[in-house]
Amino acid sequence: MADVKFEIQMLHDRVMVRAEQDTEERRSTAGIVIPATVKLANRLVWGEVCGVGASARSVKVGDKVLFNPEEQYEVDVQGQIYLVMRERDLHAIATTHTDHGTGLYL
Repeated sequence: MADVKFEIQMLHDRVMVRAEQDTEERRSTAGIVIPATVKLANRLVWGEVCGVGASARSVKVGDKVLFNPEEQYEVDVQGQIYLVMRERDLHAIATTHTDHGTGLYL
């Protein structure tokens, strides 16, 4: 009997995101090195959208999104960790096509 593969489909307004890995250290604008072990209060992170539910309105696969990783659910798919959240939990979207941009670019 052949192994059957199941494709993951997000439901409702759910979004699946692969968070960008933190580098080992960061630098402040003044050039001060901040080690990765330093916990910054309420730090938001960027991630790439890997799947969206049919009710998601503003985000699509491939967009980069800004979110709080502490308030999300983790899921392991074939050894890769993804985060699952509602679309309303996203704080910003970085995309090539926008109607209401900030003038800032990644």
